[in-house]
Amino acid sequence: QYVGAGTVEFLMDADTGRFYFIEVNPRIQVEPTVTEQVTGIDIVKAQIRIAEGARIGAADSGVPRQEDIRLNGHALQCRITTEDPEHNFIPDYGRITAYRGATGFGIRLDGGTAYSGAVITRFYDPLLEKVTAWAPTAPEAIARMHRALREFRIRGVATNLTFLENIISHPSFRDASYATRFIDTTPELFESVKRRDRATKILTYIADVTVNGHPDTRGRVRPPKDGLVVPPPRFDKAPQKGARERLAADGPDAFARWMRNEKRVLVTDTSMRDAHQSLLATRMRSHDLVAVAGAYASALPGLLSLECWGGATFDVAMRFLTEDPWERLADIRERVPNILLQMLLRGSNAV
Repeated sequence: QYVGAGTVEFLMDADTGRFYFIEVNPRIQVEPTVTEQVTGIDIVKAQIRIAEGARIGAADSGVPRQEDIRLNGHALQCRITTEDPEHNFIPDYGRITAYRGATGFGIRLDGGTAYSGAVITRFYDPLLEKVTAWAPTAPEAIARMHRALREFRIRGVATNLTFLENIISHPSFRDASYATRFIDTTPELFESVKRRDRATKILTYIADVTVNGHPDTRGRVRPPKDGLVVPPPRFDKAPQKGARERLAADGPDAFARWMRNEKRVLVTDTSMRDAHQSLLATRMRSHDLVAVAGAYASALPGLLSLECWGGATFDVAMRFLTEDPWERLADIRERVPNILLQMLLRGSNAV
């Protein structure tokens, strides 16, 4: 008696609709991701729990009774391998020079051996990734799979990506009229357009020109360095009055009415908060922010506000920059007396 997860395979007679048993494998193979996607059952975890004594139908097994299992949507799986369809599916081997996987709603990847720099040897299974696509309907699941396969970029070794694309795009596959000799009797599945690998070519060109120079400019006299110096702009005039003075003079209620009635677009500059938060993880020092603050006051007095504070500012200043965030605000205010200072506070802005 076998106790545990297994993979049972059948063939269906297209004429009668009857199923015929082929074999049972006493282990989890590659296909169960499809079952997991449409049932929501973690088969690997359930197998371990049942081996520990849990029983199917009990909550601790993770598997409900057979009559309680519900199927949700449709799923299919493609196996991306280093087998070369144009050479009788002979496994290729070598180093993966570039790798990009697929993402998106309804796409699941199972793998781990595929990444830039990975060495694929001839001594192991050529499987790189298992891609499983789920959607409420079969046509949508196929469309998601097709999009995912086209997102993959694997360079350095041959793969079966275009072969898989041809299969799931074929009318016989889409209307489920294919049979066991589908691949043998459909030679167009092996017709593929070579991907141009433009990104790798561009990067190779840029690297070559950076190191060796462009042949059209090699030996050309360079302009003098003094001619390339751009004098920095000067912002030494006294700041004009701005939104902060209006708020102080009119009060909050009148200021709010002015904003509602103003026909001009009121602009908030977010460089001191969002720009370096996105690019530098909010690691820009107060020294650097304060150094440019005066230019805002002199050159941009028409700004409504200057967003210079966010949820991460306090944490980063204290933990990583070893700075006092309140001193940052005071120093910016000293150099920007005419523009409102703004903070991003969760889902709303506070001035």
